Amino acid sequence: MKKTASLLVLAIMLIAFSGIASAQTELSLWYHGAGNHVEKDLIVGIIDDFNAAQSDYMVVLEEFPQESYNSSIVAAALAGDLPDIIDVDGPVMPGWAWAGYMVPLNLSEGALDDFLPGAIGSWNGEVYSVGLWDAAVSIYARRSVLEANDIRIPTLDEPWTGEEFDGILETLQATGDYEYAFDLGMAWTGEWYPYAFSPFLQSFGGDMIDRDTYLSAEGVLNGEAGLAFGEWWQSLFERGLAPGTSQDGADRETGFIDGKYALQWNGNWAGINTLDAVGDDLLFLPAPDFGHGSTIGAASWQFGISSSSMNKEGANAFIEFAIQDEYLAAFSDGIGLIPATANAAAMSQSYNEGGPLEVYFALSEAQALVRPVTPGYATMALIFEKALADIANGADVQDTLDAAVDEIDADIEDNMGYGFEDM
Repeated sequence: MKKTASLLVLAIMLIAFSGIASAQTELSLWYHGAGNHVEKDLIVGIIDDFNAAQSDYMVVLEEFPQESYNSSIVAAALAGDLPDIIDVDGPVMPGWAWAGYMVPLNLSEGALDDFLPGAIGSWNGEVYSVGLWDAAVSIYARRSVLEANDIRIPTLDEPWTGEEFDGILETLQATGDYEYAFDLGMAWTGEWYPYAFSPFLQSFGGDMIDRDTYLSAEGVLNGEAGLAFGEWWQSLFERGLAPGTSQDGADRETGFIDGKYALQWNGNWAGINTLDAVGDDLLFLPAPDFGHGSTIGAASWQFGISSSSMNKEGANAFIEFAIQDEYLAAFSDGIGLIPATANAAAMSQSYNEGGPLEVYFALSEAQALVRPVTPGYATMALIFEKALADIANGADVQDTLDAAVDEIDADIEDNMGYGFEDM
């Protein structure tokens, strides 16, 4: 009887020990796209693969609507309740790193060697985040329209000059075939403005802030280059070349396809649907060069690690697992964005050699410039958006840019230089 009882106790202990030994440490991951079922399924697939591939950690996903995600992170940081793995928008990352929400990544040497620059989130000389994709913008055009109007088809090496591009818009508007020569996407607001429109300013030679110091926008946003950009920007609407801030959202979505707009400034995410509607006549063309190179925006959502995580080794392990080429290609196939590496692009359906969106990888690699890498970006972006909308609506260009500079500089001063004065 005693022997039987002893064996029973031993069996219970073995079962309990086995359960303890096989238990996986839980890693929490917050994700910004609740309701985006395609993207969620892709993330869940990576999580399931990671959880099955090793026995130390188990990633658990929690979803948030994008509209409330950033505020949820801030609230969690204040409460000391951040997740282990943070989903972060690239231009927002410096602010969260500066605020102490995040820590630098600790990935294997060479893990990011082949990544597009825009997919890597760096701050203060260290990498804090990495994305599985990037996004790029180009000019949508029809080859037949350009040829019918004797318009040169630009290349990455020889884009349209600013003067050439402006003349092209005048030519296309004068045909009378279109409501507008160029659709900028003014119906879209928020982050679209700095992402899509600040590259024009940069191509003129200006910027949203002096990137040498990150302590002032004086002379770069409101200097000669900024003024030249602002006057050209305002002229697009005064001359009736582009729809303004009252553009209807439906027209933005289908206006180019329907033939209302001759050219369109749009991202790679709309490429496949537009190709389906327009066919092989569709061209994706590089940004014009207004004198200081062709520039487009860069950086999308990325993974990082919270400073309060007690399992940073596991969080790093998951992120390094997630950035394998097979997953980068799967994301591209699922949501249409640019794979973060050349190998992943070659594996993808749309960005491989000869693929319908192949040009976007080259555009992103050659022309992409991340938005200002500063904790002050979030405020700066709102100020920039308002300034461009006001100028489009007829406000005095110099006064508007001067006022924007004053607001940006005041915010920097209020926040003690966001740490740049000590660098």
